[in-house]
Formats: sequence, C-alpha cells, structure tokens
Amino acid sequence: TEFSAPLICIATALPESCSGLMDAASSGTSPVMHFHSIADESASHSSPLRTVLERSQRHCYGDGNPGEFPLAVSPSIVLHVLSSCDLDPKDLAALEASHTTTFYCFKPAHFAPNVALPLPELAAFDMCHKRTMFKLMKQEERECLKQRCGGSWKLVLRYILVIEKNSYRVIAGPGHSIVITTNGVVYSFGANCSGQLGLGDTEDRFKPCLIRSLQGIRITQAAVGSRRTMLVSDTGSVYAFGKDSFRGAELSEASHFDHITTPKIVESLKGVFIVQAAIGGYFSAVLSREGRVYTFSWGQAERLGHSSDPSDVEPRLLPGLEDVPVAHISTGNCYLLMLAYKPNGMSVYSVGCGLGGKLGHGCKNSKGMPKLIEHFQSLSFKPVSIAAGTWHAAALGEDGRVCTWGWGHTGCLGHGDEEHKSVPTIVEGISNVKAVHLSTGEYTTFVVADNGDVYSFGSSESMNVDLQEDDDAEVPNFSTPSLVHSLKALNKKIVQISPSNASYWLNADMGHSHTFAVTESGNLYAFGGGIRGQLGVKLTDGLERVKSPMHVPIDLH
Repeated sequence: TEFSAPLICIATALPESCSGLMDAASSGTSPVMHFHSIADESASHSSPLRTVLERSQRHCYGDGNPGEFPLAVSPSIVLHVLSSCDLDPKDLAALEASHTTTFYCFKPAHFAPNVALPLPELAAFDMCHKRTMFKLMKQEERECLKQRCGGSWKLVLRYILVIEKNSYRVIAGPGHSIVITTNGVVYSFGANCSGQLGLGDTEDRFKPCLIRSLQGIRITQAAVGSRRTMLVSDTGSVYAFGKDSFRGAELSEASHFDHITTPKIVESLKGVFIVQAAIGGYFSAVLSREGRVYTFSWGQAERLGHSSDPSDVEPRLLPGLEDVPVAHISTGNCYLLMLAYKPNGMSVYSVGCGLGGKLGHGCKNSKGMPKLIEHFQSLSFKPVSIAAGTWHAAALGEDGRVCTWGWGHTGCLGHGDEEHKSVPTIVEGISNVKAVHLSTGEYTTFVVADNGDVYSFGSSESMNVDLQEDDDAEVPNFSTPSLVHSLKALNKKIVQISPSNASYWLNADMGHSHTFAVTESGNLYAFGGGIRGQLGVKLTDGLERVKSPMHVPIDLH
C-alpha cells in the first residue's frame, strides 16, 4: 500500500520516535516521527523500489519535509509507539496534559472498547494488558482496580510497576536459598531437613537444583522462612513446601508437623489472585492483585487485626486498609510493613510488635491494626521501597535517600551508635550517593547505589564487610555505612543484595547467615555461612563460611 514504506521504517525506530515525541511535547513544536529511509542505502544507484518509495513519501507527506511522518495522520501508529516504548506513567500523563502541543494526545482517540479515552490512557491500558496479572482479570475486576488506584489506567500501570520493581528473584533464607530465573524457573539449594527445597526428599543440596515438579508453571516471586518455602506463580497461585505450618519457628516444633517435600498449592488461597508472599518469624502474609493483605496465624489478642488460634491456617484479611491498595509487603520477626499506593505517592503502614520502635510511630507500643507512619512527611521523604529486617526496618526514598528505624544493636541503623530509633531517621553517612536498592537482615543493612557500589552497616556476622583474617578475633560492629570492598573488587555492577533475614539463635543448626549479590548481567555471587549448602557451592572440609564473594553456577537470565 502507499503507506507501507513509512510503516516499515517506523517499526524499526520506535525508541527514537518516542524520544522525538517527548521533545516535541516539551518544545511546543508540531510533533513528527522521524525515520531512517531504507531507500538511502545507496545514493549512486537508482532502482524501481527507490522510485516507489519516493512516490510514497511525496504522497504521504504532502507539504511536509522529506524524512518526516506527521503523527496525527494515524493515531494507531502513535498508540503503537506509546505502548511499545515502555514509557513511565508520568511521561504519559505529561503528554496528555500538553493540550497546546499534542492535541491528539488529550482528545478521545475513538478506539474500542472505550472510544472516549485519549491515546496516553489507551497506551497505559495496553501496557497493563501485557502483564499476566492484568490480562487474566475480568472487566469488572479491572474497573474495580482502576477505581482503587485513582480512576486512571496510568495509575493502574504505576501500581503494577511498583509491584514489579519490588519483586526479587533471589532469596537467602535461614539455611536454604531460592533462585528464580527470568523465565520463571526455580532452583533451590541448602538445608532440606523438612523438605523446604521442594525436591521430593529431605537431603541437603550443595549446588542449585531445578524443581522439576514445577515444569510448565512460571514462578514470579518466592518467600523463604524457617524450614519453609512459598512460591507465587504468574497466574496468582501459591505453592508451599517444607514445614506444613504457617506459623514461625517461635511457635512450633518441627517434629509436631508434617513435612511437604514437593510444591503443593495452598487450597485456602485458590479464590484469591496472589502477587506476593512473605514469611515472618511468627506468621506468614500474602498480597493480592487488588492490593489486599492476608495474614496466617498469630492472631491471638488481635496482633494482626484479627483474633484467631495460633494453629489457624486460614488466610485472614488484614482490616484497616480497605480503601488503600498495598503494592508490597515485608515481614520482620514479629511485625509487618506495607508499602501502600496512592496517586500522589507511596506511604508506609506497619502492624505488629512495636518493641524497639520498629513500627516507626515514635513509641514502642504494639499495634493490632495497620497504622500510617506519618514521620516520612516531616522529612519530605517519599518512600518507594521498604525492607523489614528481623528487628529493624529501612525505607528507600524516591530521591535516593535511606531511612532506618527500630532496634540499633551492632549499629544496624547506620547512625554511628547502637541506640534504637522509634521514627524513620535519615542515614546521613550515605547522603552523597543515590541509593536504588536496600535490604535488611538480622542486625544488618545493605544499600546499593546507582553506580553499583554496595554499602553496609551493622553486624559483620553475616560477612557483609571485609573482616580481619583472624577468625578468633572479636567480630567488629560497624555503625556507619561502609563500602563493601570485596564486592567492589568484582568490577561488576551490583543491582540487588539479599541477606538471610531470620533470628540466628532460632536457626543455629542452619549455620551462619549468608548473603547473595546479583549483578546487572545476571551473575550471582554468595558469601557468608555455607555449612548446609546454602551458598550453592560446596565448601572444603572444615570450612563453615567464606568472606569473599563466590560465583554461584547459575544464570539468572
């Protein structure tokens, strides 16, 4: 057809086209789509194809300049560009708001099923539809989620992106580890006394082993606790194996419960589409697609907003957040943090045990109902990520700042002392870097900077810093952020750190805690305790832990 040549050229230059569109919106010029003409490969040779292309260009552009294609000619092309370039919802909103420069971006596009929606809103809908969690929703469920997020598909997209950004594929548990590849394939290794590796037996593994029983099921997220593992699939199902109890180690003896050695679907959650699971010391929690939080166990005295027997295995909806969609949950030993989505930014709620000030409300009182942590507002701090350590908590801000609060033992808060903090407090020792990721363990905190450098503070028991060579020397504490030189020496950009996050004295038989580092290229490194195989590499006889990062033979991509 007469538009075939421009369409072919446009399809090969979508990112450039998208950039031009944004430049036009900000400069006030009439937006056009630039493309590279395939007819210009040889300026000295003429051909029938070149003649056809030139005729097509003249007809297409009219009075326009050669090499330009007016975007208003075909809204469907504009929609394809917007949907294919993975624009941020903020960029889509900016295009829609530019009434004077992009008239076709705020007018109804007249596309089914909703002819009244403008192109940026349709593009957001299309990008949502690429996600399985959204694609499988019924129309009424989509509309309900849209209203919960603020009444816009751009806001729904932003909510989904927050969920994705806070979903990690490498989890270091107490004694065992889980790794999920980008294809949703799951590997497990380490301690397996209760079948927590999901391999059909109770033998420890010292190298990554594929969980073959999950073949054909795409796993997107994992949670690891004491002798227990939970996996979440892209279709919203939850699989559990290991100790057959949602209770933590503090409330149960492993011998009192059955062991599940292969992944088993959690029947009580079959009617709920789950996007995340988390395992704490006293309880487990899951997050639904609609942003609702359900908890298992530890409901006595309404510790988690409901009153139930400790042996209760039914999911209980956490009350108090009916109108606020939660995008991420993080469990500590006895408390829960929730990153709640709002159109004007994220907020953080907490519930559970408040000893040490780890709920962040300026006191040490426990809360049975979720309560907003208000102190972030006074800091002009916009949280985008949270991490509930065993006894302390941390949050990452939109501007790259980091806050910590809770118990300060061994300097895990990074403020130069071991005092507890009952409200979020800025970590000044890393004010000169922009943080993009953080994680917490038992009295340990890691921060990843935008250049891939890793900083840590707190107990070096988890091997998070370079220790002295004398193993008999007293283990030092680090109360201010320090660069992890052993990771810097890898000359690879680190994008994620995952330390084991559980009480050591309750899991002493699993060996020392361990930590994983994930590089931008998909390489995996491990250090710390490895006596049960949790590093994914078998240690030499007599060696219980390693100080320098060891490469784990698994490709995350």
